Amino acid sequence: MEPMDIVGKAKEDASLPKATMTKIIKEMLPPDVRVARDAQDLLIECCVEFINLVSSESNEVCNKEERRTIAPEHVLKALGVLGFGEYIEEVYAAYEQHKLETMQDSLKGAKWSNRAEMTEEEALAEQQRMFAEARARMNGGAITSKQPEADQSLES
Repeated sequence: MEPMDIVGKAKEDASLPKATMTKIIKEMLPPDVRVARDAQDLLIECCVEFINLVSSESNEVCNKEERRTIAPEHVLKALGVLGFGEYIEEVYAAYEQHKLETMQDSLKGAKWSNRAEMTEEEALAEQQRMFAEARARMNGGAITSKQPEADQSLES
């Protein structure tokens, strides 16, 4: 009796990155404790099974609410249904922390974040340079490094 996941692959095909899981396992234990490879594999399988269980229950909660997308609140409700209610607060706190970190990372790495610090003249010069590069690519020609007059006067 082989359970199948949503995409039709055998459950054994689903796994977690071994190196990442090994790192997590080692971080949770004192430095002098070693874990046998079989024990690591078993822990990874337990994690996969736990994820499958919570995902399945979250889907049921989602369906009962006549929703098509599993939301974080569905996962939290599923944890309660499965008897993991004592972890809901900690899971929610981790989720909030993740959201905060993700938002901060996206703001730090925003492609145009440094553009807000440009003057209007610098932004115009950058725009003209980008248009010239795009025209050159479209025409199959070389990109000419044409400096606007305002920039040349700054260099003098």
